Amino acid sequence: MTRIILLTAIYFISLVAKADDGMWIPLLLKGYTIADMQKKGFKLTAEDIYSINHASLKDAVVIFGRGCTGEIISDQGLLLTNHHCGYSAIHSQSTMEHNYLEDGFWSMRLEEELPIKGLSVRFLDFIEDVTGKVLAKVKAKDSEMVREEKIRKAIDELTAQYKKDDFTEVSIKPFYYGNQYFMYVYKVYKDIRLVGAPPSSIGKFGGDTDNWMWPRHTGDFSIFRVYAGKNNQPATYSKENIPLKPKKSLKISLKGVHPGDFTMVMGFPGRTQEYLPAVAVKSITQVQNPAGILLRNLRLTEMRHFMDADPAMKLKYAAKYASVANYWKKWIGENKGLYTVDAIAKKEAYEKKFTDWVGSSKTTLAKYNGLLPAYNEIYKKMNPALKTREYLNEGLIAVALVRFMRNFDSSLKNFNTKTDTEKKETQEKLLKATQGFYKSYDYDLDVKIYRQMILAYNKNITDAGRFAFFKTTKRNDNEMKEGMAIYTKSLFLDSNKVLSLINRLNDENINALKNDGMFKFYRSMVKFYRQEIKPNIDKYGTQLDSLNRLYMQAQMAFEKDRHFYPDANFTMRVTYGQVKGFEPRDGVVYKYNTTLKGVMEKEDTTVYDYKVAGRLKAIFETKDFGKYGDNGKMPVCFLATNHTTGGNSGSPVLDADGNLIGLNFDRNWEGTMSDIWYDKDLCRNISLDIRYFLMIVDKFAGDKRLIDEMTFVE
Repeated sequence: MTRIILLTAIYFISLVAKADDGMWIPLLLKGYTIADMQKKGFKLTAEDIYSINHASLKDAVVIFGRGCTGEIISDQGLLLTNHHCGYSAIHSQSTMEHNYLEDGFWSMRLEEELPIKGLSVRFLDFIEDVTGKVLAKVKAKDSEMVREEKIRKAIDELTAQYKKDDFTEVSIKPFYYGNQYFMYVYKVYKDIRLVGAPPSSIGKFGGDTDNWMWPRHTGDFSIFRVYAGKNNQPATYSKENIPLKPKKSLKISLKGVHPGDFTMVMGFPGRTQEYLPAVAVKSITQVQNPAGILLRNLRLTEMRHFMDADPAMKLKYAAKYASVANYWKKWIGENKGLYTVDAIAKKEAYEKKFTDWVGSSKTTLAKYNGLLPAYNEIYKKMNPALKTREYLNEGLIAVALVRFMRNFDSSLKNFNTKTDTEKKETQEKLLKATQGFYKSYDYDLDVKIYRQMILAYNKNITDAGRFAFFKTTKRNDNEMKEGMAIYTKSLFLDSNKVLSLINRLNDENINALKNDGMFKFYRSMVKFYRQEIKPNIDKYGTQLDSLNRLYMQAQMAFEKDRHFYPDANFTMRVTYGQVKGFEPRDGVVYKYNTTLKGVMEKEDTTVYDYKVAGRLKAIFETKDFGKYGDNGKMPVCFLATNHTTGGNSGSPVLDADGNLIGLNFDRNWEGTMSDIWYDKDLCRNISLDIRYFLMIVDKFAGDKRLIDEMTFVE
């Protein structure tokens, strides 16, 4: 009895130590979570956050595009998100003559707002717990394959039942590793227009140098507008569409932020893995992340050489470079953070206590005995395949010309057995893809990246990871002449020849394409992956699915008084905390906010990331901050303890009254480990102070019509 009491005390201490983290489902805020929020300063109710009976905060928060969050900030459908979330949309409208990335874009009238092809936003209609419906026919004796098939069929039936039209989206996802299922139903708006964006010298200030870092001085925002049909319902683009009249728009606070203030973030965090065993974290930090870091670094180095030498290349590859650099730096910080807090050792200590608990009774022993050793065996067998997958996906497939082969692999398959109509459709699709590829393709850069990738693969992948080409090439052969010839002699380097062959597809032309060395290289690689690597990963992945579900059950039984939140899976979540600085290492103290003075201090005209617009310098020198300044200073960014991740980019940061005070855009580098291990002393989310956004719109851009749309709380 004494031993059990002691263990319970230890578990309680562990729970208290991690009490600041959490990504909570809005539907389930009632009870402990909302009480804890209110205890920490929140002044609203759970119904104010999520309701299906009246307008609530969830009605003002949207999925922006494919992987970000946005929020509605006026009763005319004005939408705010990050600059990096709107980056592709801004880039799509930019030319050398009108470079909106470099110079910014501001529409002064509705007629000047730019439609963005393919961009949509999703408003959450409602959430429903459908666990009973999804698992109704699942039996304990079912194999994992049978279980998955029954679940898939149930999800398909529910989706068909609730999907009313092309503007409705139904998403049913597993929570707690498949122990529970929730359905999220969205209304999709497809006419989205660019309203305003600061120049990159503001919206991307600090660039990749400052990415994931603190202190931060980035004005990371862009502005869009949601348009609807005349009935205020979703519609495809039309000049006749009008600005959306939303159910809810956020009020904006001008009160500012101070240390200790309550903060809440609502958004769509992408993916976390908080409940993994130690051996899985070892795989991430010692196998998968190092491979991704190495390969992306090689690509970035080659890209930077070309971008620095040519402004046209800089514009051409700006979005690609930013995309590659983002997770390269994140993985570095994630590894660093996990090692700093000794997360693996802490998980191993937890697992020792867990194992003691499993052995404490016949019931737990019968259910969970051998669970952790099973993880160890799986990862021992799985890690080589995971490493090879990284070298394929982040290495060889990342080469533009290699990746381009995908189009031909799928289009040419069984071409001659297709009907004339199908052949015509295939040709048109292939022509469109090919024309688009060559428009953005650069031989000189891509061939250098290719060389780096085959060298890296040749050096670091051994034995079972070496497919046909590498089995005939000596390791450490620096010239790799055979490999380079595959690229430099490929007919796919001649766009006119390729387009001509596509326009006249017949047996002879199809064979010419299929017999090309690059196409054969790609097919050899794909065949190897599909036959040798993927089956192993899938096999072990299926075993892990079963183990993860059981381990999640076991942890919840082990710590029955702990309030477990489900891992992020790109569904709406609420996280809360407080404005707070941090101390990353001995002797270093970071305050909670930054100001415009820091922008001026970072200015470096020789470094692209630190150029400052002349107009912004003039505003700083005259202190023309308007009502947005704070005692002669212009706040720019601030820190808080909200638990966020990818997908939370663009999320609103709200105060205790539910008013908008900031725009989430990043995490501190030391805290990127929060996807796996949240540490209350190191993990911080970085947000744009909403007053800096307003000052840029008002004073820098002079777009006062937008200011007039918004509702403020003084």
